[in-house]
Amino acid sequence: MCIAIPGKVKSIVNENTATIDMGGICRDVNMDLMGGANESQIGRHFLVHVGYAIAEISEEESEETMHLLRQIAGLEEIDTPESESI
Repeated sequence: MCIAIPGKVKSIVNENTATIDMGGICRDVNMDLMGGANESQIGRHFLVHVGYAIAEISEEESEETMHLLRQIAGLEEIDTPESESI
């Protein structure tokens, strides 16, 4: 099974690489599959898999995906209809 982690571009390292914040962990990510790295990508959200940005996503999709990953990891409580009504 493969997994891609959502993240937000914080800075551009060079024409091929951007620093992306993925849930508080910043990593340099290869942006070649997105046409390279450029200043217009700062603040935009991408899915990252094995060090490569593989797709651009919306901020909402990024936040929801990170929320679900935190739930799976046991770092956040799972939303259930019972817990929402309490």
